[in-house]
Amino acid sequence: MRVDKAIEQLSINTIRTLAIDAVQKANSGHPGLPLGAAPMAYVLWQYHLRHNPVDPLWPDRDRFVLSAGHGSMLLYALLHLTGYDLTMEDLRAFRQWGSRTPGHPELRVTPGVEATTGPLGQGSANAVGMAIAERLLAYRFNRPGHTIVDHRTYGLVSDGDLMEGVNAEAASLAGHLRLGKLIYLYDCNHISLDGPTSLTFSTEDVGARYRAYGWHVQQVADGNTDTDAIEAAIRAAEAETGRPSLIVVQTTIGYGSPHKQGKSEAHGSPLGAEEVRLTKQALGWDPDKSFFIPEAALQHFRSAVERGQGQQAEWQKRFASYAQEYPELAAEWHATLRGELPRDWDADLPTFGRGDAQATRQAGGKVLNAIAKRVPFLVGGDADLSVSTSTALKDAGSFDAQTGAGRNLHFGVREHAMGSIANGMAYHGGVRPFVATFFVFSDYMRPAVRLAALNELPVIFVWTHDSIALGEDGPTHQPVEQLMSLRVMPHIAVIRPADPNETREAWRWVMEHGTGPAALVLSRQKLPVIDAAALSPGSGVSRGAYVLAEAEGGPPQAIVIGTGAEVHVALGARAQLAQEGVRVRVVSMPCWEIFATQSPEYRESVLPAAVQARVSVEAGVTLGWERWIGEHGVAIGVDRFGASAPGEVNLEKFGLTPDTVAGAVRRLLAR
Repeated sequence: MRVDKAIEQLSINTIRTLAIDAVQKANSGHPGLPLGAAPMAYVLWQYHLRHNPVDPLWPDRDRFVLSAGHGSMLLYALLHLTGYDLTMEDLRAFRQWGSRTPGHPELRVTPGVEATTGPLGQGSANAVGMAIAERLLAYRFNRPGHTIVDHRTYGLVSDGDLMEGVNAEAASLAGHLRLGKLIYLYDCNHISLDGPTSLTFSTEDVGARYRAYGWHVQQVADGNTDTDAIEAAIRAAEAETGRPSLIVVQTTIGYGSPHKQGKSEAHGSPLGAEEVRLTKQALGWDPDKSFFIPEAALQHFRSAVERGQGQQAEWQKRFASYAQEYPELAAEWHATLRGELPRDWDADLPTFGRGDAQATRQAGGKVLNAIAKRVPFLVGGDADLSVSTSTALKDAGSFDAQTGAGRNLHFGVREHAMGSIANGMAYHGGVRPFVATFFVFSDYMRPAVRLAALNELPVIFVWTHDSIALGEDGPTHQPVEQLMSLRVMPHIAVIRPADPNETREAWRWVMEHGTGPAALVLSRQKLPVIDAAALSPGSGVSRGAYVLAEAEGGPPQAIVIGTGAEVHVALGARAQLAQEGVRVRVVSMPCWEIFATQSPEYRESVLPAAVQARVSVEAGVTLGWERWIGEHGVAIGVDRFGASAPGEVNLEKFGLTPDTVAGAVRRLLAR
C-alpha cells in the first residue's frame, strides 16, 4: 500500500544521501546513478519486489539484477534499509579491502545480491537466463492447483548496458521467446562516462528497437519525481504476460547536485565534500549529517521484513499442501535446488569398444543424452550448431517460454548472450546449464566465461572442432591459442579428452563437480578408442593426468605428455621408440587444472622429477607447457595460425605426428 508523498520523498532521499556519503567516504565510486535512479528503485523495491530480507535465498522470490553495477551503492542502500544483513559499518566500508560492499555487486559477498554485475550488458543478459530458469522450473514442478514457482525477474539497465552487443543479443532472444515475466527498468539519463550519449548514441530510438524485438515498451517522462507514473508503468508491465517489458524512465544523472547533475562529472567520480553538502541542502537534508537515516524512513523501509516474511509464509503453506499431494515431487524439488544428482544418474553411460572410433564430439553427445535422461535439471543448447556439436537432447523438445516445456534452448547465432544467459540460469538455481559452439568461438563468450569462473558458477561449456584438424574451413575457424588462454583463467577446468571413453569420464567428473564452470573441448575428427585391455583409457581423467602407457622393459627414459587427439600421436611415437629399445611413458593429461590440485605424491608418480627428458604434444600454442616438461623439455604444438587444407594434411604439415615426437625424444636423450 502506498504511503503519503512526504514519506516517499524522505525515503528516496535517504537512498540518495546514503549513496553519495559512501562514495565520498571511499573517495571512489559512481554517485550519479543512485541519485537519478533512486525513485524507480524505491517504487520497485517497496511496492512490487517480492523478497524476504530475513531469507535472501527463498526460492520463489523475485529476482532483481542491477545490470548497471557501477551504481552499486543504490543496491547496497536498499539492502541495508529494507533489513538485509548489511550493516551501517558495511556501508561505511564501501570499496575497502575485505568489505561486503565491493565496488560492483558480487554474488555471495553481499546478502541479497543475485548476480555479479559491472561489465555492462552482462547483468541484463543474466536476467534473461533467470527468467528462462523460472519458466523451466514452473513447467517441471507446478501442478494444477499447486503453483510453487511463480516469480518475476527485474533488471535495472543503463545507457551503457543498452549499447553493449551482448544486451542486444539477449534482448532479441527474450523477445523471440516472449518472456513475459521479465521486466527492465531503463535509467535513461543520456550521460556516459565520456560525456553526453549524443557523442555515440544519438540517432537510435531504443523504444522502437525493443518493440521490434517483440517487447512491451513504455515511457516515463519524469523519473526524478513522478513516482505515480513509475508505479503505473511497473503495474502495466506486470500485467503484460505475453512479452518482456522495457520501461524507459527519463532521469537526471546526479539529480540534486547543483553543479554536476546532468553532467558526466557525476558518473564515475565522487561529488566532492562541498558538492555533497550542496546536494544534501538541495534535497532538504541536513548537510552536517553523514550516513543519516531518518526514523520515519527506516520504519517505512523495514516494513519489507514483515511483508516478505508474510509472502514467504504464504508460499510455504502452499508448498506444504503441494508436498502432501506430491511428496515425490517435493523431495525432488529440494534435491534439485541443492544440485544433487539422482542416485542412478550415471547408470546408462556408454562404454566404447575398440571398434567404436568416432569424434569425441559425437561420443560426448551420446554421453550427454544418457545423462540427460536421468538428470532432469540438465538443460541447455547451442549457437545454431547442434548438428555439428552433437549436443541436442533427443526427445526433450524445444524450450517454450510460455509454458516452460522443452529442454533444448535454441540460442541462434548469439554466442556472447548464450554464455551470459547460461550464467543467469546458474545464478537462479534449480537448473544445470550447458551451452555449445565451435571452440574458436569461445572468444565471443569470454566475458561470460570469466564471470562464470569468478563466481564459480556450475556452467558447462561444450566446445567442439578443437584444433587445426578442423581442416578446410581454415585459420578463421581453427582454434590455436584458445586452450592456453582459458588455462590461465582461475577457477575453470578445461578438459580435452583423448578418446570416447575419456570423454565419458570427463562428463562424469563435470557432473559431479558442482562448484565452478568446466569446459569440454572436443574433436571434430574421428579418434580411435584406446585399447582397454592393454592400457587404461579414461581411468585417470578424474585426476587430471595419468599414466596411460608405461615404458616397456624398465623405468622410463622419457615421458611424452599429450592431450586430446594428440595422445594418439604420443602412443604412436612410443611404439616407434620401443622398437629401438627406448623406454617411453605416455601420460594423458586431459585437464591441467585438476592435475594441479592432486597431491605432490601423485603428481610425482605420474611425472617423476628424475625423468627430465619430456616432450609435450598438443595442437595449440606451446606457451605454458614448460610447467610440465621443465626447462629441458620440448613442446610440440602450433605456434602460428592454421591453414585451409584437409585436417590430416594440416596435422602432418604442422608436425603433429609420431615421427616428429619420436625425433624430439631421440634428440633429448642424445644430449
